[in-house]
Amino acid sequence: MLTIKKSFASFWKYRYLLQNLITRDFKLKYRRSVLGVAWSVLNPLLTCLVMWAVFGSLFNARGQGIENFPVFLIIGQLLFNFFRESTSMAMESVLKNAPLLRKVYIPKYVFPLEKTCFALVNCLFSFVAFLIVVVVTWSPVSFETALLALYPLVMLFFFSLGIGLLLSALYVFVRDIMHIWEVFCTLLVYGSAIFYDPRQMMGWVQAVINLNPIYWYITSFRSCVMWGEGLTASMLLVDFLCAAVSMALGLFVFKKTQDKFVLYM
Repeated sequence: MLTIKKSFASFWKYRYLLQNLITRDFKLKYRRSVLGVAWSVLNPLLTCLVMWAVFGSLFNARGQGIENFPVFLIIGQLLFNFFRESTSMAMESVLKNAPLLRKVYIPKYVFPLEKTCFALVNCLFSFVAFLIVVVVTWSPVSFETALLALYPLVMLFFFSLGIGLLLSALYVFVRDIMHIWEVFCTLLVYGSAIFYDPRQMMGWVQAVINLNPIYWYITSFRSCVMWGEGLTASMLLVDFLCAAVSMALGLFVFKKTQDKFVLYM
């Protein structure tokens, strides 16, 4: 309990730094963009349109069409993009801020945390694209259970933060981890049921997909927003356990290795 209080006190002490870093990244990202913040909405919309045209027509031709496919698609796309963006940015965050760390004392975990928070802000802006798709396609949305979708989104945040802490520690020592992670994320796209219904797959494929935490977060969100079924006990448990294991592993590795970072920067 004392350790938890100390950790929270340390975090609260640097909350303004965290806010300033998020604001800085937000301004830098859109400083030279003509569309600015609007690109956070247009990007997922255009990607959704392309994937809808390709996979929607393919599944319909095979008689495997998914009900409310545009909404189904953009939910998976937005949540997966948040995971990939947050972990990829967090991975490089400590090393990129090495000059600052040599000059002043700042807890190193602040940088992966800031990148994950920044990715969450971008994700929330991108949900405007989700609303546009819902309105344009006249797709029904379950408002009764939609609020429950905050649970998988929050759990996905902590899951991504844990992975980000782990990757940021590994990246200091092994730079090639960045290329490995890019390939892994590409493979993960096809195992997260973003544009297909896993129930249409063979039994062993379904079993493999069920081992993917991202699939559970996406399915939990869809269950609350699209299908109006809320969260099952399995969803509640798996979402929490994946986030808890990720955070425990990320914090453990980061804490054990952070004192050696200066030797490799």
